[in-house]
Amino acid sequence: MTAIVLAGGRSSRMGTPKALLPFDDEPLIVHIVRTLQRMFSDVVVVASPGQQLPSLPVTLVHDDVAYQGPVGGILYGLRAARHEYAFVTSCDSAFLSPALIEYLLSLKDEFDVVVPRWEGRFQPLMAVYRKEVVPILEAQLVNGELRPVSLFTKVRTREVSEEEVRRVDPDGGSFFNMNTPADYEEAQQRWKASRDVGAGSVDCTVELFGVARLLTGMREINLALRPGATLADLFDALADRLPSLSGRVISADGTTLIDGYACNVNGLEFVRSSDVRVKTGDSVAIMSADAGG
Repeated sequence: MTAIVLAGGRSSRMGTPKALLPFDDEPLIVHIVRTLQRMFSDVVVVASPGQQLPSLPVTLVHDDVAYQGPVGGILYGLRAARHEYAFVTSCDSAFLSPALIEYLLSLKDEFDVVVPRWEGRFQPLMAVYRKEVVPILEAQLVNGELRPVSLFTKVRTREVSEEEVRRVDPDGGSFFNMNTPADYEEAQQRWKASRDVGAGSVDCTVELFGVARLLTGMREINLALRPGATLADLFDALADRLPSLSGRVISADGTTLIDGYACNVNGLEFVRSSDVRVKTGDSVAIMSADAGG
C-alpha cells in the first residue's frame, strides 16, 4: 500500500520548518520516511510549493497552491499514490505505532476512510483513505472546505474508537505532534528515554512473505527483544505488534508458528525449534512452509 506524509504546513508556532528539525541525528522527515518504508512499498511526501527537503527515496509532490490545509495535502498525495489505499500522516509524527497502522489498514475493506478518535477528536492525519475520495476532496477545495472532517460524512467512514486504539497503542504515542518548541523538546526527551530503555536489547528484523504480508500489509518490522531472547520470544513480540498474525500464522499462545509456516534466519537455514536464540542483527523471514522447499 501507500503511505503519504504531509510536510507542507506553515510551522508558524514552531518558528522553523518542522520537517527539517534534527531528530535522532537526522532531519525529522528522514526519520518519518525511514519508519514508513519498513511497512510500505510506496511512500509519497507532499511539500508546499518551493519547499526544500533533503534527498529522499520517495515520490515527492508539491501542493498546487500553498497552505490549503490537510485537505490539499491529502488530495495531492492520493493523486500520486500507486495503490488504492493510503495511510496518511504528518511530518512531525515521530512515534508512529506499526501495530496501530496495521490495525487501521485491517479495517479498510468496504470503507473509504478509516479514522481513529483520540481524546474526543478525529485524527485525520493518522488515517487510511481510498483513492476514490479524490473527486470529493477536489470539490471541497473548490468550496473552501479545508477541514478533512467534512469528508467523513460524505463517504463510507469507519470510526475507530479510543478504546480500540488503546488496545494496540496504549499511550497514544502515535498522536503526539510537535507544534511548538516545547513539544519538540518533549519529543527529544521521549525518544532518548525509549532508546535508554532499549539499551542492551536484542535488535532484529522480521521480514514477512506470502499470507503474513497480506494479513498485515507490511513487508518488514524491527523488534527489540530482551537479552537471551529465543524465537518463541520473537513470535510473541510479533503477535503483540501485529495482532492479525495471531491464530493465523502464529499460535494463539504466541510461542511458535502454526503448521504450514516456517522461518528462515539470515537467509541461511530454516529453523524448526522455537528455542533457538536470537542475536542482534538477525534477519528472520516468515513464510509459508512450502516456499522453503
